[in-house]
Amino acid sequence: MSLNVIALGGNAILDTDPTDVGQKEFIKKAAKYIVDFVEKGEEVVVCHGNGPQVGNLLLQQKAGDSEKNPALKLDSCVAMTQGSIGYWLQNALSNEFAKRNVSKPVASVVTQVEVDANDPSFTNPTKPIGPFFTEEEVKVEAAKDNSTFVEDSGRGYRKVVPSPQPQNIVEKEAIRTMAQGGVVTVSAGGGGIPVIIRDGEYVGVEAVIDKDFTSKVLAENVQADCLILLTGVDNIYINYNQPNQKALETISIAEAEGYIQEGHFAAGSMLPKIEAALDFVKGASNRKAVITSIENLENIQENAGTTIVSD
Repeated sequence: MSLNVIALGGNAILDTDPTDVGQKEFIKKAAKYIVDFVEKGEEVVVCHGNGPQVGNLLLQQKAGDSEKNPALKLDSCVAMTQGSIGYWLQNALSNEFAKRNVSKPVASVVTQVEVDANDPSFTNPTKPIGPFFTEEEVKVEAAKDNSTFVEDSGRGYRKVVPSPQPQNIVEKEAIRTMAQGGVVTVSAGGGGIPVIIRDGEYVGVEAVIDKDFTSKVLAENVQADCLILLTGVDNIYINYNQPNQKALETISIAEAEGYIQEGHFAAGSMLPKIEAALDFVKGASNRKAVITSIENLENIQENAGTTIVSD
């Protein structure tokens, strides 16, 4: 039996149907794969993305913004979507276990993730979030809180926020205790609620944290054996979409770093996953990381997907 952190993407949850019914239906399907994996004797902590969901919530906040009903700050919006997706996963997993007459507790944890107040991203925000604005609207919005806006591919202006590196899972002791006690635990959703330490207290900040890097920190904090990063393909490829493309199976740290140097992986998609996987595997010789599709999850024990191992 091993402990695994599974990272599920927010874009996968919100694929074509943005309603909560549509997203719940996807999560029901995902739950079956996760329960199949657990039934093979594995323990899991589930982490998930929330990019599309928090973006939609920000749109709803803007539409309803008024003096008596002001829009909430970004850290609260991250917490709200973390809670809703956590509920969907908790509900779907519990129901799937019950259908199989498997007694397995499931719980979700609203999770804060500590970031460094001096992280360079706070002086150079680059992560676009929320609605598009016209140039005139930007003048009004920026005056409210000195937010930074950038033009986005001819579609208008969007607010950009910092995306600092995660340092520590605040609730790690509770999550580790639950996971080691056999509880399927949903935590650190959306990269976690970003907090800094100010005057000895945790304070929420306007930022978003990359889900894959947070899942790596979470896996370290709960002493996981394996980090599983789920994506839309069964394997990592080199020379992707070219006649000589090749699916990678088991590769070493050195091989993965070599492929990065050769420029095989896109910065906005596969590269963060590989970097997070490498960081995790480098932490201890007995760790491994797997990048694959959710459909391949139950076959990981048979070496499905791309596995990164120590040299």
